[in-house]
Amino acid sequence: MSHQINDEIRDREVRLISATGEQLGIMSAREALARAEEADLDLVKISPTANPPVCKLMDYGKYKFEQAKREKEARKNQHVVEIKEVRMSPGIDVNDFNVKLRNAMKFLSEGNRVKVTVRFRGREMAHTDIGRDLLQKFAAGCAEIAVMDKDPKLDGRHMNMFLSPKVSKETSK
Repeated sequence: MSHQINDEIRDREVRLISATGEQLGIMSAREALARAEEADLDLVKISPTANPPVCKLMDYGKYKFEQAKREKEARKNQHVVEIKEVRMSPGIDVNDFNVKLRNAMKFLSEGNRVKVTVRFRGREMAHTDIGRDLLQKFAAGCAEIAVMDKDPKLDGRHMNMFLSPKVSKETSK
């Protein structure tokens, strides 16, 4: 949102507010601009829809800088949720399964979603039930910190399932 400043203000009369926030009353735009130059500040129209429009005496460059700084700080505090993927095959061994489970738990604790995929090759396609059981076991292993978004679903030669971190009461405060 860009403000009208100094000579851009074409209104006949404006309500003027000082740099400290006190009302200086209604006066002509020319007189308000003279007061701004006298105080070595800018005249900024902050409420163009009011009758008469409200203008304030301020250092506009400093105001823009502060605003940009606040926006940058707000962007820095945002967390972008990523989707991490964990891939397995139906013949995965116990230790490998536990390593994948630990990795998924780490991703979930960081606040990311996890896509768990089981890839079927060759004749493994005849035993998709093994993959479904594997994904159900995986979801049960993550149950204390995650919820299953989508049930295991066969998509070509891959079976996918999505897990999201549980929203606990401590993190929502």
